[in-house]
Formats: sequence, structure tokens, C-alpha cells
Amino acid sequence: MAKVCQITGRKRMVGNNVSHSNKRTKRIFAINLKTKKFWSETEQRFITLKVSCKGMRTIEKNGLDACIKDAQQKGFIKIV
Repeated sequence: MAKVCQITGRKRMVGNNVSHSNKRTKRIFAINLKTKKFWSETEQRFITLKVSCKGMRTIEKNGLDACIKDAQQKGFIKIV
């Protein structure tokens, strides 16, 4: 699976390393992804997600079920 947050859809960004002589070389900015289990009250089970730290804060703020519903509508999560 790609390194993409399943809640926010964030993925790596591409930028430049800039040296003292102002030469630029490509680099990537990786996101802080964690595999974490969340308890779902509606389903009465644990749900495992790959989320960034920003995604964890979003879940804390809005609730797990609301975030999963929103992520499904945006196409970040496909639950069968």
C-alpha cells in the first residue's frame, strides 16, 4: 500500500535541497505515517488505519465514525 494517510489523503511532497552555493537537488518530504488501531463504537470492533499525526488529531476532534464517512466520500478509504 502507498504511503498515504487514509483520513486526510496526505502523501509525500517533492522539493529541493538547497546548498550554500545555491545548487538545487531533488528530495522528498515524507509524512509521519503510523499504523494505528481505533475502537469503533458503532461497529463494536477495532479498525486499523494508516494515518498521519494530523489525521489522528482530526479523529480526536471530529470522531472516528465521522472521519471514516468523510474519507469514504473523498475516496481515501474503500471498505467492502
